Amino acid sequence: MKKQNVALLVNANNTNTSFALANEERILRTVKVPTAAILRGSGIPAAMRSHSAVVLASVVPSATKKLLRLLPVRPLIVNAFINLGIGVNYPNKKQIGADRLADAVGATELYGAPAIVVDFGTALTFDIVNARREYVGGVIAPGLAAVTDYLYQRTALLPHIRVAEPGFIIGKSTVAAMRVGAVVGYRGLVKEILHALRRERGLRNAVVVGTGGYARLIGRKIPEIQHLNPRLTLEGLRFIYLRSCDR
Repeated sequence: MKKQNVALLVNANNTNTSFALANEERILRTVKVPTAAILRGSGIPAAMRSHSAVVLASVVPSATKKLLRLLPVRPLIVNAFINLGIGVNYPNKKQIGADRLADAVGATELYGAPAIVVDFGTALTFDIVNARREYVGGVIAPGLAAVTDYLYQRTALLPHIRVAEPGFIIGKSTVAAMRVGAVVGYRGLVKEILHALRRERGLRNAVVVGTGGYARLIGRKIPEIQHLNPRLTLEGLRFIYLRSCDR
């Protein structure tokens, strides 16, 4: 891709869909809209509609179908069978989410391998790239919002809370106590999974990268996470597109 050319990158997940304009050097601009808006047949920003090159990663089949009708051209659809620039050593490649592959590509290209990507999204995912630059699998756990929403939905007295850093470890109100449980407890979950992963052969010195909506809130106090990159998935899509152009 020549420097003056600009590609449209699209990452559709369960909560939001991100649109980004990128050239061969960097991401230029991003816009995020609720995926529900895409499903209603709207939501693609006007500035994102006229580009001749599009890369799409989607984990929402209904959104994929809608986007294929709304996007200006047929996109390069990310999956485990295209040229990603990393190998995929996984029994059933069709099961791997496109966003997880993009995360793995972005982490490998930007930070090297072996790598562990922690994506704090609708689900909490850990994705592993070994020293041979192969995606080899990972871990999936409930997302932070899912945990707090479950408490609100399944109890009579606990409120719906805005997740934020607690001021004290001992909560002096219901909301404060829930924030401690959510934020501090969630960090414990992430740390324990990272410790278990680093005990696996070849991962002791793996670089750990955090991304996703809650990456800064949760990840900034987890010393095991060496890099925080909220655009990692989009960066991965950019590298995938560049590789497709090289071919």
